[in-house]
Amino acid sequence: MNSIISDSYAVHFNEKAFQSLNTHLAKMKYSIIFILVDENTHELCLPQFMAEINGDYQFEIIEIESGEVNKNIETCVGVWEALSELGADRKSILINLGGGVLTDLGGFVASTFKRGIDFINVPTTLLSMVDASVGGKTGIDLGALKNQIGVINQPVMVLVVPDFLDTLENRQVISGFAEMLKHGLIQDAPYWHALKEVKSLEDMKKHILTSIQIKNKVVLQDPTEQNIRKILNYGHTLGHAIESYFLESDAKEMLLHGEAIALGMILEGYLSHKLLGLTAESLSDIKNTFLSRYDKVEFSDNDIESILKLMKYDKKNSHGKVNFVLLKTIGSPQVDLQIPIELFFEAFAYYKV
Repeated sequence: MNSIISDSYAVHFNEKAFQSLNTHLAKMKYSIIFILVDENTHELCLPQFMAEINGDYQFEIIEIESGEVNKNIETCVGVWEALSELGADRKSILINLGGGVLTDLGGFVASTFKRGIDFINVPTTLLSMVDASVGGKTGIDLGALKNQIGVINQPVMVLVVPDFLDTLENRQVISGFAEMLKHGLIQDAPYWHALKEVKSLEDMKKHILTSIQIKNKVVLQDPTEQNIRKILNYGHTLGHAIESYFLESDAKEMLLHGEAIALGMILEGYLSHKLLGLTAESLSDIKNTFLSRYDKVEFSDNDIESILKLMKYDKKNSHGKVNFVLLKTIGSPQVDLQIPIELFFEAFAYYKV
């Protein structure tokens, strides 16, 4: 695969990824190379990663606990303290080896430690490869509220090694696939239809490059999310609220990000049908495609009301208005739309049928 050039860095793949990493480390002569992992990537990915590094460097490994529940300021404080205790200075670098939680948090930690040190992201999940790999968004959750604290800051490079996906359980893979399907819905109808035919992880790997190219194209046009970059949030306004609600509820089993976003895309597909004229055929296509891969979730009226209250914290909101991304057609989105409250209940009713 050819490298993808983003605004100020490149996304490298497979052998080119490690070649680029080794060239960069030899050139920069960092004081200490820190590698941030969780318990899973420490065991399953770190040995393979270290085996590909050439040269004699000082390494320090920092481990955090995996999971969205740990994407918070307390974990950041622990990493900042570890960096300080292990002698990190402004000429150190942090390599984030893990999924989206780890690369989001690690990027934020690096961007704020001593007012910013270099960092490299090595995404190891499908979700982080096709979503967190491009765009420079770093950050953490505020309680159960998703991505409330953070900065946009670019890594030195991103290294995508699809073989790391072989370490994942199937649920994690399918979660990441939701973001790939989203790329088709917001930018490329033929890509959407091609992804519907994917049957295996090996099939998914063949499409990773296309998804990253789609996201990179959007981000380059709007690095700070003032206009077109908002389309990447299709399914996320309701999806994030659902994810937050299930995260904070003791009575609910936590949903993975992609599972919640898949649900959000069905709901926002219904809103698109009602408000922008998305055809009934396209709406059925969206619903059937996601329900064929993602388990249906049960909602009570109280659940729905609580979810709708959480939407006021969505980062796309402005001037007290909850802003949505909806589809005119598959591949053609529209941003900054407000929704009549009764349509939300209609959307959930449509999902339940």
